[in-house]
Amino acid sequence: MIETGDVVPDATLHEYSNGEGECPIGPNAFSLHERCKQKKVVIFGLPGAFTPTCSERHVPGYVAAAQDLVDAGVDEVLCVSVNDSFVMNAWGNALQVGGTVSMIGDGNGTFTQALGLAQDLSARGMGLRSQRYALLVEDLVVKRVVVDAPGKLELTDAQAMLAFLRQA
Repeated sequence: MIETGDVVPDATLHEYSNGEGECPIGPNAFSLHERCKQKKVVIFGLPGAFTPTCSERHVPGYVAAAQDLVDAGVDEVLCVSVNDSFVMNAWGNALQVGGTVSMIGDGNGTFTQALGLAQDLSARGMGLRSQRYALLVEDLVVKRVVVDAPGKLELTDAQAMLAFLRQA
């Protein structure tokens, strides 16, 4: 599993944008290393788009805390799930994230597996998914990694990340 002090693994992830007007843009592939180089980025992962805890508490908490995170020096907040970028975009639209949180698809689970944070939820009909985690990455180096116990949202929410940033 990824640890504090490790370099965050590079991966090709995907983001879909509605763009300006009626023309959709994407899905757009990007290198995580290129996106996070020389930045302070919060990356939080969760089991899946449109799932109850993720939709009702996890993502909305980061949306509500977005300005506080920026004030604490965070350049970008990425929400990553083992879903495709079309689903992540639709979910972001449903939650009205606007430009506060980037909704990122790890459709094949490559990044999630590289972190060592995959879980098999096949018994629940969900296949390979992510554990619930939060990373603070500064210029590609992991400064904080926390993982919630299955079914919990305690360590990885926006308020816990803000508390860490404020004490650092």
